[in-house]
Amino acid sequence: MKPLDPRLLRYAKAARGVFTLGALLGLLRTVAIVAWSWSLAQMITAAVLPIIGNPSGRVSEGGFAAADLPWLALVATAALILRSFSAWGMDVVAARGAVRVKAQLRDAALNRLDAGSPERGDGKSDAELATSLGRGLDALDGYFSGYVPQLILTVIATPLLIIAVFLADPVSAITVLIVFPVIPLFMILIGLATQAVQDRQWSQLQHLSASFLDVVSGLTTLKIFGREQRQTERIARETEEYRSRTMKVLRVTFLSGFVLDLAGTFSIALVAVTVGTRLVNGEFPLSLGLFVLLLLPEVFIPIRQVGAAFHASTEGLSASAEVFEIIESDNAPTDRAERATGRSITFNQVEIMRDDRSIVEPVSFAVAPGEVVALAGPSGAGKSTLLSVLLGFVAPSSGAVSHPEELAWVGQKAGLLQGTVASNVSLGDPEPDPELISRALAAAALPGLDPTTALGASGAGLSGGQAQRVSIARCLYRAWRHNAGAVLLDEPTSALDAGSEAVVCEALRAEAAAGRAVLVVSHRPGVLEAADRVVRVTAARSGVTA
Repeated sequence: MKPLDPRLLRYAKAARGVFTLGALLGLLRTVAIVAWSWSLAQMITAAVLPIIGNPSGRVSEGGFAAADLPWLALVATAALILRSFSAWGMDVVAARGAVRVKAQLRDAALNRLDAGSPERGDGKSDAELATSLGRGLDALDGYFSGYVPQLILTVIATPLLIIAVFLADPVSAITVLIVFPVIPLFMILIGLATQAVQDRQWSQLQHLSASFLDVVSGLTTLKIFGREQRQTERIARETEEYRSRTMKVLRVTFLSGFVLDLAGTFSIALVAVTVGTRLVNGEFPLSLGLFVLLLLPEVFIPIRQVGAAFHASTEGLSASAEVFEIIESDNAPTDRAERATGRSITFNQVEIMRDDRSIVEPVSFAVAPGEVVALAGPSGAGKSTLLSVLLGFVAPSSGAVSHPEELAWVGQKAGLLQGTVASNVSLGDPEPDPELISRALAAAALPGLDPTTALGASGAGLSGGQAQRVSIARCLYRAWRHNAGAVLLDEPTSALDAGSEAVVCEALRAEAAAGRAVLVVSHRPGVLEAADRVVRVTAARSGVTA
């Protein structure tokens, strides 16, 4: 877990502005701190020296007269206003920057997921992705509002303040340099412990999100079999586990704050004792001694606060690391399929390996324009995977695939969205053709379905068979709208009755008659009988027959 991941600057350009403006405001704040400490020290000296008379040694050296108090007070007030303004400016820049950074990271991650293959191999569930891109990135607010300003001050202010102390009193500066590394050492040790407990907490939160989504998705089935109570108890256990891990993170955070404050206090006290001793012995001017003592807390404050703020923002850092993995994931759709100028589909000795295991052994067949070819075989034989290769979702381990420039495709899941039936059929078309939508619905055995019918989430409002036919209508609409050279269908009639299946088969024959290559994956006898040829794929064998 890095305090500042370089990928943050790479993928969120707004972060660069936060650090640039923050550095300028941090420099302005540092100058204000030095000016305020100097003027306040001189004011106290000018007010105290007349009271203590003529002290021995160098105590009164460099002191101002009481008559200078008004303009010293003016300088102190101006420095205080400047310091307050710069601190407010850093907070505003950090808060606004956090909003822009989160938006840019979400945009980059969602674009990556959108451009990637739908057959992701990262093992993450949709709930885990939603947690990372939602709650996880929202935790970056604490990182930017609390940690980043203190990190900037640690880098900008701390060295400048140490230089100021050195110019005022080299002995105090050397003492600071000796004791200062103690705080970063404690930060590293505590940070290692924090990382472990935070990673476990974040994993538990993702597991809880995924479990809750599973329960909600299968709630109907659970109610039917009377098992909902057990799932309630399971969610309660996982929630309690998350609470326990959260308390562990808080305990480590509180401990880190105590240790850092203790180390900083001891360091300041050590320098203060040396300054006080020399003041008593008359070896040090009072104005410089006060100036050093006023600067010392400012030297240690950024490093102490950056440690506490870092522990408070570790959830956002953990989530952002996962978002970076999404952005950098090698999950792009492959285009190893050769696009042909004609309308035929060709598989030439195509083999697919996964985890050093053959999923589909060498397969060769072709689908000519005007032909309906059915791809059949037992479940798990790799039929849908062959379509994924054709679509570019999966890269073949060996062999070659060629296909027309434009493809129209429908998968096993309807994939409907909230909206109207028409918007689902014409999905992605900026200027839908109402006549073509009605024609597609009729061809998909839905002539009586009103295109203006409103659907809920995931196509709620339609039966399973109707949703499947709407997805077929979407495929036909795309084929007609873009003059696709081939139509691909994966189990398109699995939820249809014999009558509706016959209508769909007629539509497939019509597409072939229009000069398109039609490849359909199916177990249904009606579809196999309607095909010109049946290509059978056998799992874990090279036997492919036509």
